[in-house]
Amino acid sequence: MKAEQISIFLENRAGRLEEVTRVLAEAGISIRALSLADTSDFGILRLIVSDHEKAKVALKENGFTVGRNAVVAVEVSDKPGGLHAILSLLCSGGVNVEYMYAFVHQCERSAVIIFRFDRTDQAIELLQKNNITIIPGEKLYSI
Repeated sequence: MKAEQISIFLENRAGRLEEVTRVLAEAGISIRALSLADTSDFGILRLIVSDHEKAKVALKENGFTVGRNAVVAVEVSDKPGGLHAILSLLCSGGVNVEYMYAFVHQCERSAVIIFRFDRTDQAIELLQKNNITIIPGEKLYSI
């Protein structure tokens, strides 16, 4: 039920993000979701891609520092309180959200939130027990 996310550490300078997208495009990799956080010196680009192994190799071959993390993609009702219901459930189960980012299905009436938890397996168990839809990595990579 986990999905693979790659994290790329970028110097905070013009053109660096373009270099990442060029490498991925040349490798035939599609970006499914992304988050970019920065400081004055560097940024962390988090990506869900169509082929994380191929992306990691291509990026490393082009001089990027790349890490991998397990994340959980959760389907959240696209209505007021949808996200709150998920966060309340996790909070009551003692699971901390380290970070999250979202995207919306074009053909669905739901959003997909990508979560990084401090206790991923416990979060998955808690979500499943409460009938929360978790999107498997294989499906997420091809959305």
